[in-house]
Amino acid sequence: MKASYFSRDLTWLSFNARILAEAQRSYVPLLERLSFIAIYSSNLDEFFRVRMPLLLAYKKLKKNQPLEAHELAVYKEVRKEIVSQQVTYGAILRDELIPALKQENIYICYHEEIPEKLKDGVSAYFYTYIAAYLEKVDLQEQDTFFPQNNILYFLICFEGDTNYALVKIPSDLISRFYHRQLAGIDYVLFIDDIIRELIPTLFSSGKITGIYSFKITRDAELNLKEEINADIALQIEQEIAKRDFGLATRMLYQPDTPEHIVKLLAQKFGLKKLNCIAGGYYHNLKDFLNFPIKRADLKYPKQPTLHPIVIPQGETLFSHILQQDFLINTPYESYDSILRFFNEAAINPEVTEISTTMYRVASDSRIIHALISASNNGKKVTVFVELKARFDEANNIKWAKRMKANGIYIIYSIPKLKVHSKVALVKLNTGYLGLLSTGNLNENTAKIYGDHILLTANQGLLLELKALFNYLELRKLKEETQAINFQHLIVAQFNLQERFIQLIDAEIDQAKKGLKAYICIKLNNLEEEILINKLYEAADMGVEIQLIIRSICRLIPRKNISVRRIVGRYLEHARVFLFHHAGDEQLILGSADWMNRNIYHRIEVCFPIYSAPLKAEIKAMLQLQLADDATAVLLDAEGKQHPVVNTFNKQCQLEIYQLLTKKNAL
Repeated sequence: MKASYFSRDLTWLSFNARILAEAQRSYVPLLERLSFIAIYSSNLDEFFRVRMPLLLAYKKLKKNQPLEAHELAVYKEVRKEIVSQQVTYGAILRDELIPALKQENIYICYHEEIPEKLKDGVSAYFYTYIAAYLEKVDLQEQDTFFPQNNILYFLICFEGDTNYALVKIPSDLISRFYHRQLAGIDYVLFIDDIIRELIPTLFSSGKITGIYSFKITRDAELNLKEEINADIALQIEQEIAKRDFGLATRMLYQPDTPEHIVKLLAQKFGLKKLNCIAGGYYHNLKDFLNFPIKRADLKYPKQPTLHPIVIPQGETLFSHILQQDFLINTPYESYDSILRFFNEAAINPEVTEISTTMYRVASDSRIIHALISASNNGKKVTVFVELKARFDEANNIKWAKRMKANGIYIIYSIPKLKVHSKVALVKLNTGYLGLLSTGNLNENTAKIYGDHILLTANQGLLLELKALFNYLELRKLKEETQAINFQHLIVAQFNLQERFIQLIDAEIDQAKKGLKAYICIKLNNLEEEILINKLYEAADMGVEIQLIIRSICRLIPRKNISVRRIVGRYLEHARVFLFHHAGDEQLILGSADWMNRNIYHRIEVCFPIYSAPLKAEIKAMLQLQLADDATAVLLDAEGKQHPVVNTFNKQCQLEIYQLLTKKNAL
């Protein structure tokens, strides 16, 4: 019998392959294509830090706990797919992008001799900017050296093949690139090559016979013992300090490294041959995100930010929200209204309380500055800070401490749960105002993440949001507290799975009667089997289902279910749920993907859109995404990605910008 679900890991890898494909598209500006190369590299590093440890764990099962055949097959397919993608990755960079950049007088010296005319400048740069950061380790004398996560190293071989040393490439401390312009040509060198050229100056004796680069990627999981009264912030700080010393999941080495050198490194650092992968001559190509050439003609054309809410002088944003709901669609529309929401709350004398959740916080968050001002202005401010937001733990702890020092009541993570909702509630003397978002309250990521943010004064909905904040203050699991009767909000741990099943069942009932039945869902990830099975059931009953899934998708397309993936200029991040509902369309936005972690191990908030104009706006954006035949691909029953065959040449993100431009001009 054919499998009912795709592999989570293989579908994620297909998403990363889709990002890689964007680096080949001729209509994408050249430096943006280089950025997609960097994003692909960064994503793959995270895969080896987060997912590969789980796959490797299968290999360590005892003989009396044999690995299931399908799990072993997935592991082998994952390795095979990664190797295949790496070959494609190298070919795109070497055979397409670097030659194309040369045509634009941008010369990346890639695995070649440093041009003679640059050597004097390179030597000066080495002694002025690089030498201060170089450290060498004699492997004969140092038996306990521990390579850090994703740090670049050279292994230096000396004559006789019995003496070896390591030199760190300090790309985590200084720029990865050396840039110099001569005769109208921009030359860009990796500092790796500059170090390689001048590395003999570090060693007074011994003839160098080989220099080989490598890096090791390590498990990123934090080992937390979560208890109600535990100091979670202290635990996380201690575990973050250990993260770069976790289990090694991969060693990446340059392709011409001799076999005996690979074995030496694997033995020295406790790696099995299975974890060693031949890569390119340069690792950590995510550094291309900081490429020194910034030519505007080779980047996406600038799109002036739209301003959907215009507040006349003397009036307030709050007074406008009291009259109608507003929707901000980032990154097309300005985030200023969100910042103003918090700023007005900080100084408005009618405001008595502010409550919000924080998941991924900007490094210099203007929202948190507003919350601190509100606290200093005598308002009660409560902030739930999720300290377990992977790779953002340290930043969140920093801000939590600063807010606490300014009198803000800080609530830390709930044991065994993550709070992933993105909501805020403001209490005035006359009632509540609220903000509910599909994305993080982060003004930096709002510039590139496609999200929707609702500003509302719907008191029924906001009273439920207040009840949720009361629950979060208890820091207990749902079963330890009195149930909340949510009628407006859809909240994981309370009613999320049940409510969505009810909505799907309603479409099934319509289909059984021979009436129109339709579902459109947009998610980042689709994994959870109960909801997937319910979608299968609906499709089998005749419900038309259109899915837009950016990344992981375990659902296999079949009759009445289409699945498309969109990768473009901006990161598609919004979660949108549309149900025909016998003509009384139900449109819901929220923070929740349909993954096991979101449904069973997180607090997520989804919220209805009641305003007819806002509902029409979201529907129009969905239709543009479903009509995309440039940046969208369709998934087939084998998990392969196919271009959408149309003649419209529609790029939905460009079309959405044009749609919102027209709306804002009215």
